[in-house]
Amino acid sequence: MVLKFSSNLEGPSLKVVSTMSVGYDHLSLEEMKKRGIRVGFTPDVLTEAVAELTVALLLATSRRLIEAVDEARSGGWGTWKPLWMCGSGLSDSTVGILGLGRIGEAIINRLKPFGVKNVLYNDIIPRHDLAARISAEFVPLFELAKQSDFLLVCCALTPDTQGICNKQLFSNMKSSAVFINTSRGAVVNQEDLYQALVTKQIAAAGLDVTVPEPLPTDHPFFKLKNCVILPHIASATIETRNAMAALAANNLLAGLKGHPMPKEVPLS
Repeated sequence: MVLKFSSNLEGPSLKVVSTMSVGYDHLSLEEMKKRGIRVGFTPDVLTEAVAELTVALLLATSRRLIEAVDEARSGGWGTWKPLWMCGSGLSDSTVGILGLGRIGEAIINRLKPFGVKNVLYNDIIPRHDLAARISAEFVPLFELAKQSDFLLVCCALTPDTQGICNKQLFSNMKSSAVFINTSRGAVVNQEDLYQALVTKQIAAAGLDVTVPEPLPTDHPFFKLKNCVILPHIASATIETRNAMAALAANNLLAGLKGHPMPKEVPLS
């Protein structure tokens, strides 16, 4: 959602844009910088909700919950079989974070009670203080892929991260590994991910974000049992959306008055 104020939204009178999101890759920042348009956004207030959803998506994917529901509904639930619908547990596992920030920290804090053994991460630079708080180790990107039982993508979409999750990354992952993305769809090469899932190069994937959005209902991902797709709902709690709306409105009002915004995108 983008809140804009102007008597002529496409003309020179546009002065302020307030987006109800933490990401702003959907905005033409260079054009706004050139025209002196201020931009507000809503980080921080959605951290907890996104972390909760990421853990939920990880569990739903790794423990094959959506597939299990389908089996129960369609009559596939028969007599007990030792390995039927078995997935992967978090206990004693290695979790990898691609893009360590507030959300990554909140995710790890929620996963530790599950008995995760190791936390690894990769980012554009090592995050020493943050990593120390959650006992995470910085490793190169492909080492992250090789060691992680669960690889969670939390990075921002930038020119450097666009398509960073590609064939080379997936080819370095364990065949038992689970891939989760709750950041931005464009950080993943979806054709490469599809091939990795079809060929069982990796075990499963859970995506809250895709390209495009909405994902067409006939997309090949929807035909895969080892792929869970959510409709970009990571911040979708009533409390979080209300907080995002209030922050977006306050950004807009502050911008119109020429005051500092509570949360403003730095364009300089």
